[in-house]
Amino acid sequence: MIRAILWDVDGTLAETEHDGHLVAFNQAFDEFGIPWRWSDARYAELLAVTGGHERLLHDMQSQERAPADPRQRQDLAERVHRLKNTRYASICARGELPLRPGVRELLQDCTRAGVRLGIVTTTSRSNVEALLATHLGRDWQSTFAVVISAKEAPKKKPHPQGYLLALEALRLRPHETVAMEDAPAGVAAAQAAGVPVIVTRSHYFDATPSQGALAAGPSLARTEGWNPPADAGAARIDLAQIMRWQARRLGAKAAATASQ
Repeated sequence: MIRAILWDVDGTLAETEHDGHLVAFNQAFDEFGIPWRWSDARYAELLAVTGGHERLLHDMQSQERAPADPRQRQDLAERVHRLKNTRYASICARGELPLRPGVRELLQDCTRAGVRLGIVTTTSRSNVEALLATHLGRDWQSTFAVVISAKEAPKKKPHPQGYLLALEALRLRPHETVAMEDAPAGVAAAQAAGVPVIVTRSHYFDATPSQGALAAGPSLARTEGWNPPADAGAARIDLAQIMRWQARRLGAKAAATASQ
């Protein structure tokens, strides 16, 4: 039985990377007078590096006009990242980052069914708050039984630290939960913690491998394109569908164990 669903944030709850973080990074570059900008293609490459601050430092290695001194690079990355987060919060507050289709409905399914909700993300708590306070109100934290951000789990995905901390806080076993992820690093983190994963592919991660995932598909708002197939009679991916996928997985494992 599923007792909790654990949500990634960036790319999973909303298309924050493409429509939020990338825009905010370029605004910060402009305001600091930094002579480079990240294109959509370059940002897609940089997403292989987990964490915005880490992304900045990685990119500076290939920027000829970046500071040569490592301490100066670190200082610049910290200042740019702080400003980027401020600009990101403004983007959220203006309502320019909607939740992905089907997300709100699935959150409501869980609330009605008494299935707890959690956040497991490598982004900062301030970024989580900026997004969710806009959509769920100032009391957004009451929606979630646990919120694990970069502050609580400094070992970022694909390290399983965030998921292990969430399981500990909820006092649940991995098979009693399901993770919602979009990126390979998040999928790897959940699987390393033993948590079944549903992959909702996003703008930058439309080809995330689904090997070992409970299910993978393009959007929670529709049933087409999912593997394994979703109930064609349903209007969207709801909690009942996720429970069916989980039941089939557990049934298959039990049958395989019994045959050994």
